[in-house]
Amino acid sequence: MTDVLVIGGGPAGVVAALRAADLGARTKLVTRDAFGGMAANDGPVPVRTLAHAARLIREARQLVRYGIRVGEISIDYPKLLARVREVVEDVRAHSAFREQIESSGATVLEHAGTTRFLDANTIETESGERLRADKILICTGGTSRRLAVPGFELTATHSDAWTLEAVPPSMIVVGGGATGVQVASIFAAFGTRVQLFQSGPRILPAEDEDVSTAVAAALRDSGVTVCEGFGTILSFERTANGIRMNFEKAGQREGAEAALAVVAVGWSANTAELRLADVGIETNERGFVLVDAHLQTTAPHVFAAGDVTGRLMLVPQALHDGFVAATNAVHGPTIALENPPSPIGSFTDPEYAQVGLTEAKARAMHDVIAPVIRFDSTTRTIIDGHKLGFCKLIVDRGSRQLLGCHVVGERAVEITQVAALAMAADMKVEALARVPLSFPTYAGILGRVATRAARELNLDSAP
Repeated sequence: MTDVLVIGGGPAGVVAALRAADLGARTKLVTRDAFGGMAANDGPVPVRTLAHAARLIREARQLVRYGIRVGEISIDYPKLLARVREVVEDVRAHSAFREQIESSGATVLEHAGTTRFLDANTIETESGERLRADKILICTGGTSRRLAVPGFELTATHSDAWTLEAVPPSMIVVGGGATGVQVASIFAAFGTRVQLFQSGPRILPAEDEDVSTAVAAALRDSGVTVCEGFGTILSFERTANGIRMNFEKAGQREGAEAALAVVAVGWSANTAELRLADVGIETNERGFVLVDAHLQTTAPHVFAAGDVTGRLMLVPQALHDGFVAATNAVHGPTIALENPPSPIGSFTDPEYAQVGLTEAKARAMHDVIAPVIRFDSTTRTIIDGHKLGFCKLIVDRGSRQLLGCHVVGERAVEITQVAALAMAADMKVEALARVPLSFPTYAGILGRVATRAARELNLDSAP
């Protein structure tokens, strides 16, 4: 019998299998589809590739400002999708731990289809395999949440959007979270007329309010129709040219039409087929597996890691989860999850990113300052022609600790990584201000805002 069986070949599952094998456990990894999971095949990798194409289009449009003559810019979408597939294959072969897995001694069973528990230690795959193990790790990820409205089957998910054969002339995007805004931003750059609908009062509700406001304004300036607080969806129906979404706001029935409607309203756990309840594994109302601080489920020999737990549903956290869960599966519950600064960002236009507390949450618990440096006043952004955006730092007035960083604009994600490192190192704001970051760089913007904070606090800092 196998020592450790890992279900799911995404980031959490791959790291879990690698860690278990490195610890000497006889390990098998079974995946529903291709090795690499959603991250490599349907999530960050293909999305970032399309986002890069959108970035290249935007950069090409400003070449004339730098005296570079170009012809008319157009997009060959089938060729772009071929490039996406090429990138996915390259990542799957070289960057998704495939080589390490193969050399670790772990066995990989790909394209096995859905998996279900037959008993506490046995699973059966759709392909007919029966596998037994002492310890089982569930790393099956998440899936797009469905809406219980008539005609929902006529809509598409973000996954469908990435596999279109051509750029649609128009698109409705329902959901103003990270995924929906990303879909809207990419296809707007490709020339699609996009209507973005968010049921709440603002898009990107998990972000700092200033970030939400800035991104919404930028999307509108790019031609995206942003409808916040739009009401309640009544139904979807087919039209001669695509699809219509019927909704009600303040008692008035309204509608919106487009060639395609993409619904991105969050995630549910990918656990429906597993029959977890039959073996004593508890889940919440959205199917996410309940785990303790050691990622142990209510069945002591079963652990869960990554998106399937409903925690921070991001690749870096999934990688860390896989390591923790596998270590505890092999050695017993010896290490607990930590809560380090976790930078989060999206490669939209403009980019946005954050780490730590929003200004509103920080002010509810601390006496803080929140200095801002705008991108139209920094040298590198002026040079590159990317003057839209800002960097905000949240600092505790008494302790001078960095509580949060929020960025909108070019290289926002990279700037926030630097802030996360400073936070993880427990740097005081004046210490960050004294770091001689290279000039002119995007990371240097963080140094400027730290200097502004230090001066506001009357601290001895860099000039």
